[in-house]
Amino acid sequence: MGGCFSKNKYSSPDVNGYRSGTAGTGYQQSHQDYQKPSTQYTPQPQAEPERHHQPPPPRQPQNPAPLRPAPQPQNTVQKLEHNNILGKPFEDVKSKYTISKELGRGQFGVTYLCTDVATGNQYACKSILKRKLVSKNDKEDMKREVHIMQHLSGQPNIVEFKGTYEDRQSVHLIMELCRGGELFDSIIAQGQYSERAAADLCRQIVNVVHHCHFMGVMHRDLKPENFLLSSKDEKAMLKATDFGLSVFIEEGKVYRDIVGSAYYVAPEVLQRNYGKEIDVWSAGVILYILLSGVPPFWAENEKGIFDAILKEEVDFDSQPWPSISHSAKDLVRKMLTKDPKKRITSTQVLEHPWIKGQASDKPIDSAVLSRMKQFRAMNKLKKLALKVIAQSLSEEEIKGLKAMFANMDTDKSGTITYEELKSGLARLGSKLSEAEVKQLMEAADVDGNGTIDYIEFITATMHRHKLERDEHLYSAFQYFDKDSSGYITRDELETAMKEYGMGDEATIKEIISEVDTDNDGRINYDEFCAMMRSGTQQPVKLF
Repeated sequence: MGGCFSKNKYSSPDVNGYRSGTAGTGYQQSHQDYQKPSTQYTPQPQAEPERHHQPPPPRQPQNPAPLRPAPQPQNTVQKLEHNNILGKPFEDVKSKYTISKELGRGQFGVTYLCTDVATGNQYACKSILKRKLVSKNDKEDMKREVHIMQHLSGQPNIVEFKGTYEDRQSVHLIMELCRGGELFDSIIAQGQYSERAAADLCRQIVNVVHHCHFMGVMHRDLKPENFLLSSKDEKAMLKATDFGLSVFIEEGKVYRDIVGSAYYVAPEVLQRNYGKEIDVWSAGVILYILLSGVPPFWAENEKGIFDAILKEEVDFDSQPWPSISHSAKDLVRKMLTKDPKKRITSTQVLEHPWIKGQASDKPIDSAVLSRMKQFRAMNKLKKLALKVIAQSLSEEEIKGLKAMFANMDTDKSGTITYEELKSGLARLGSKLSEAEVKQLMEAADVDGNGTIDYIEFITATMHRHKLERDEHLYSAFQYFDKDSSGYITRDELETAMKEYGMGDEATIKEIISEVDTDNDGRINYDEFCAMMRSGTQQPVKLF
């Protein structure tokens, strides 16, 4: 729920995410500017020269040959490899950096801690497997993200971009290392914060929007997961890290691609007619969550969220809004104005009295932190649990899907590639667009290896009501609860997830902290069921 969706989205957020375009000026000259007077050449009869008695005729002046660059020695020309994406020669990232522990894992790549061999400085290295960039659009998206990061780098609230390396298997992006964790994680860890702290965070987020717009970039996917704190220090800077959906703004162009993340998407995006104002809306949604712990538009599936965004008014009556200052509510209301022409601009946000110093230092109700924690529902555990449930379903329940999988697995390898999925669905009469096929692929590929196995396919396409019946939920809980104690412990979770290649330390810690609502360090059955039933999505409709 609430994941990224895009017509052309190749990357998903992980621990550290990332067109410095060159605008060429063409000059076309009129052919009339360069018309030369024509000269007619008529050969004249000449007497045959006397041999040995006359000097040779003087040489006629010749037009000088056009200047050309001197030929380069053959061995200095580096030929680009066949599968080159960035347009520069392959280079081993390990020749400059020592790659060490894993920091995070996304759909297309893994982020590692890396150390500059020359200076000893530490950075984050986001390594993206090229085999997962299956289409030309994927590759163009990745190149655009790199160009935009280069273009924007230098602003204090944007992660610093250090460079790119490419080899036969991967593209590596080297970026500033942010040690403070995600925005919400940091707030929850502090235990309490005030309107003034929320105003400071909002100012930094809107600074990013302001800088992007000034530099001619529309972000298009502002959300808390895309902001990290530079360090664990109390006064650490907030850093925007993921520009995978960002584009250069073309004056006069109307944007129509539906992109973003469900809770944060602006109404005009859903109406397929938008511009840069969408970034202010998304920042307003983040501010609403910072002050209340939940998003302003909420439903059990994406369609419900979208309907609410288009039709419902922002709720300022429920708790804790009666205790929130009038000035804070005024700013949120102006940022979440449905008509983009009437919406406040990033410049006006930064000049708003609440941002500039009116925000109170009184602690916000601690219930907000609890609600914020619940909102950060744990998707990784949920996906894995659904996969476990799918393995236990009866033949009768999955008979049709089993046949569909076999028809798509044309090379009988036991897995479905993106191309097999796309062509298979087309053969079966599916009306899914290419973007929707890609979305299904990304949703189904639980272990992130670029293909869908049989169980992953069943998990992604099975009706959720079958997967979430009480008996199925209890069976899945028992799978994790190896010693039948009634609790899923940290060790049990680590053992189960490692079976599926998902068990890095950061993931385990994140799951426990987000699902364990009573903070006893383990997950009981009620907490497990609440996590599974929260934000239940509709099944993927293939036809």
